[in-house]
Amino acid sequence: MPKMKTCRGAAKRFRRTGSGKLKRAQSHRRHILTKKSTKRKRHLRDAATIHENDIKMINRLLPYV
Repeated sequence: MPKMKTCRGAAKRFRRTGSGKLKRAQSHRRHILTKKSTKRKRHLRDAATIHENDIKMINRLLPYV
């Protein structure tokens, strides 16, 4: 059976943690930052974990991660 291809877009967006969970970056922190409060931007720095309902779909996109 041939190798499965990794979805490169997903590979750039998601990382596996040491415990095996998937983490992602928060959205809304790329541009138009002047109108957003410092507190809001600070909280968007932290990585978030993927919801359990989405893990099956992301594992299909990332077979070797």
